[in-house]
Amino acid sequence: MYLEGRGFSYLQIATLMATIQLTKIVAPSVWGWLGDRSGLRVRLVRFGAVIGSLCFAGVFLEPGFNGLLLVMLLFTFFWNAILPLYEVITLRVLGTRKERYGRIRLWGSVGFIGGVAIIGGVLEWVPITSLPWLLLPVFAGIAISAFLVPSERGEKKAPAPRGSLKAIVSHPAVVAFFAMNFLLQVSHGAYYTFFSIHLEQFGYSKLSIGLLWSLGVLAEIGLFLVMHRITRHFSVRQIAIGALMLTMVRWVLIAEVTDVVSVLIFAQLLHAASYGALHVISVQYVQGFFGQHHHGQGQALYSGLTFGAGGAVGAWLSGFLVEGFNTSIAFWGGAIAMLFAVGLTWRWLRPPPEEAPT
Repeated sequence: MYLEGRGFSYLQIATLMATIQLTKIVAPSVWGWLGDRSGLRVRLVRFGAVIGSLCFAGVFLEPGFNGLLLVMLLFTFFWNAILPLYEVITLRVLGTRKERYGRIRLWGSVGFIGGVAIIGGVLEWVPITSLPWLLLPVFAGIAISAFLVPSERGEKKAPAPRGSLKAIVSHPAVVAFFAMNFLLQVSHGAYYTFFSIHLEQFGYSKLSIGLLWSLGVLAEIGLFLVMHRITRHFSVRQIAIGALMLTMVRWVLIAEVTDVVSVLIFAQLLHAASYGALHVISVQYVQGFFGQHHHGQGQALYSGLTFGAGGAVGAWLSGFLVEGFNTSIAFWGGAIAMLFAVGLTWRWLRPPPEEAPT
């Protein structure tokens, strides 16, 4: 909505949003490799937070399309160093208690809810072009909080590898895992790029849009709280197939029944499946297949090939669909991507070595 307010076309908006995802293809691999080689993951997180925030300040120059594209490329290259490294740091600290990951990850969701709800309310009173000023203190807070994480807890070199990264990545189950997540993020292209614009077209206020975004993440938090129980009773494959099918239903509902508030609320609650469940099992899947030495690079590949490549392709394709048709057709495109994801997951996805097959 901010980019729309700046006068950019739908295709330009999609291209700019795709840029955020494109840097996830390269950046996490670079930072993951540095983290695995040096063991200095906390320091790399601090560096990425500070430099990324400084690059974001280029938005205040109000550059044109090309200038903003450059700002976003620089900003996200450093910004995308943070999450994959934090995932590795968290799982290393948890050790054998990895089922507690969801309870830690939910605080990111709490922050997201606070952000979109508060900012959505503020934007009822100030113009949408004020958005960067509202985000600036958030970026500053993240940079400051990165220095509160004790360095010695995450900065430990991994032992010598037991298997090559190439052998792991070429494993059929790993290929299926990455393909599943790639299609998942392709399907989210319309959601992350045009969901707010889609709702605005149906007459929803900025506050309502912010609350609906918050509702989806609230459902995600609820899932994180009970995910450790779900993983005890169902395999990775079973959870993945169920979540993918629910995600397909979600995009169809948003495409066709947006004007019915109760149905839209239900669709947003399905965010627990489309993001929450699939992200938790994916993080644990990477740990199970890539082991300790390759964990950082595995997490980087997960971020780059799925959130990065999949998100970029999804944002870009949704831009063409919205430009040529409308936002509803873009969500239908997401549903079709999920249909393919269900098929390949059913056929080829297998559990990591540490999980007994069912």
